[in-house]
Amino acid sequence: MKCRPGCGACCISPSISSALPGHPQGKPAGVRCFHLSLENLCGLFGKSERPAVCAGFQADPAVCGNDRGEAIRLLGWLEQATL
Repeated sequence: MKCRPGCGACCISPSISSALPGHPQGKPAGVRCFHLSLENLCGLFGKSERPAVCAGFQADPAVCGNDRGEAIRLLGWLEQATL
């Protein structure tokens, strides 16, 4: 599956435990990443500063669902289930 342009769910729902520019302590779950544009595009995409966890994320119907709203719900559920 290709990422949905303008989705950004993977930049909002999950937490990021590693430091990244703009989030020196990591990013809490449910918090919009500092680098997510108003168009819901990653400002670090393709840059060396992009965390490995972000670069390694693979869009998949199991976690992205049928639309952005479902992706936010599924990724949020997975975040809670893995605490």
